[in-house]
Amino acid sequence: MDVQAWVKQVIRQEEIDKYLVKGKDFIDEKKIRTNLEQQAHPDPQRVRDILQKSLSIKLLTPEETAVLLNVTDPALLEEMREAALEVKKRVYDNRIVFFAPLYCSNLCVNRCVYCGFRSDNPEEKRHILSPEEIYRETEAIIDEGHKRLIAVYGEHPKSDADYIADSISTIYAVKRTTPSGNGFNNIRRVNINAAPMAVEDLRKLWRAGIGTFQVFQETYHPGRYAELHPANTIKGNFRWRLYAMHRAMDAGIDDVAIGALFGLYDWKFEVMGLVEHAHDLERQFGIGPHTISFPRMQPAPGSFLSENSPYLVNDDAFKRLVMVLRLAVPYTGLIVTARERAELRREIINYGCTQTDASSKIGIGAYAGKKLQEENADKVQFMLGDQRSLDEVIKELADDGYITSFCTAGYRCGRTGDKIMNLLEKGVEGKFCKLNAVLTFREYLNDYASAATKEAGERLIQRELQEIENTSFFTDKKLLPTFFNYYRRIAAGERDLYM
Repeated sequence: MDVQAWVKQVIRQEEIDKYLVKGKDFIDEKKIRTNLEQQAHPDPQRVRDILQKSLSIKLLTPEETAVLLNVTDPALLEEMREAALEVKKRVYDNRIVFFAPLYCSNLCVNRCVYCGFRSDNPEEKRHILSPEEIYRETEAIIDEGHKRLIAVYGEHPKSDADYIADSISTIYAVKRTTPSGNGFNNIRRVNINAAPMAVEDLRKLWRAGIGTFQVFQETYHPGRYAELHPANTIKGNFRWRLYAMHRAMDAGIDDVAIGALFGLYDWKFEVMGLVEHAHDLERQFGIGPHTISFPRMQPAPGSFLSENSPYLVNDDAFKRLVMVLRLAVPYTGLIVTARERAELRREIINYGCTQTDASSKIGIGAYAGKKLQEENADKVQFMLGDQRSLDEVIKELADDGYITSFCTAGYRCGRTGDKIMNLLEKGVEGKFCKLNAVLTFREYLNDYASAATKEAGERLIQRELQEIENTSFFTDKKLLPTFFNYYRRIAAGERDLYM
């Protein structure tokens, strides 16, 4: 099948229509505008009442979200930041989960004006990784110490569901002896960032063992979306993308991830769109998004808009939007990536983020080739702001009191979808995650950490062990004997023990 024939058969209108309500989707531009305008001057007591609701780990309404988006008083913003961090601690404790992105292909049939991968960009050199190249890339990622990975694909017939499913299997098959010689390390969870698909294709990914399926709407404003995505492309269909997560849920993938590319349109509108998205997933499936991402647009090779959009988000607005997302959807993970400068990423962690990446390379084949983005600029989608190693970022976080986690236990124990959402809302999942974070951190310190990182990590892990011993939940549930048995066994050389 040639490319044009493939493009014509991708979108299934019936797989859009089934989720509409009276022919309408869940993005009501007028309603979003009205909410933002009506809450333009929020009452401080109303704000504080909303913060209390968020602290009880309840999804905020769009109206409540609009109230928080309009807060400008510095003292009240600081109360919001403190509440956001407290929400994060109640649900996720002091963990930061790490992953690495693996770009498998930059072939794309779309022409998004802000993207380096767009099909009409003559500056982009095209390549799709072979199974052997994916294997080598995965080896290089594992050798940094990673255990979680998100694989990224352009939209093209050569990187269709079958290719993605095969790449998932290839990644899971890679095992590497650790530098310490204590057993092996491998990727324990493969998440996917790919184009929207039909339910039958998403089932192929589910059978292949996909972790979380991630699709960013880019912008939730239908008019702006149409300006940026030509109508005669697959991505030009706003609703096909809008309901990508719904189809994933129907296909059996119960962990889904949403996001917007901030800088394409007004940031307050995009936050409202993300919250409306979370509400519609809960309404139709009883499960909200597993994670929310909020990447800011960065310079992309061959894209004028990427550096000249009228909606570029400054640092102050960025902090506010992250804070509001944490409060509005308190149970979800929030991902801040290496797109951001190192110093800002360190700060934004304190606004309630739970996941980040490091040692990231976004050139096609850049890990095995050990290429910096400047050496691979003709094969990247955008430019990174932070190219530090995993070890450097882990040490910084340890110095700040955050424990690095590579935990994948919840997924492998079946704590996914509605099960994990219920546990997150009750603060239970975070307790198990704390134990597993310590176990995976012990692995990293033994196998990969530099002397400086190990010194910082040992101080932190001793504090964590003392806290675990003194937490009634762990004693009441009789979890301590098993946990300390696993901890001693990992310290002695065993790997991949989890609770």
